[in-house]
Amino acid sequence: MAIEAIEYIEKTPGICGGAPRIAGRRTRVSEIAVWHIRNNISVLETAKRLDLTLAQVYAALSYYYDHAAEIEAELMQERTLVTETQATQSGQ
Repeated sequence: MAIEAIEYIEKTPGICGGAPRIAGRRTRVSEIAVWHIRNNISVLETAKRLDLTLAQVYAALSYYYDHAAEIEAELMQERTLVTETQATQSGQ
């Protein structure tokens, strides 16, 4: 039995750092997770703000819940990079 939601998610080396994203878009699964889960923005509002379909948002959230450790590691890596960049810039 095939899992249909996967058609909405893709990982491509060189695009968004190879992070999982909405197929054909540069909207990463992690962005959708942050919008909906951390910022408590509804699925409908997330879809509207990011110009996505509800199916795309639900597929991203489904992917997130199946790969939470991977996505959280990606978010942590981004936070570390931002912190390091800010520290470097403030020291100049």
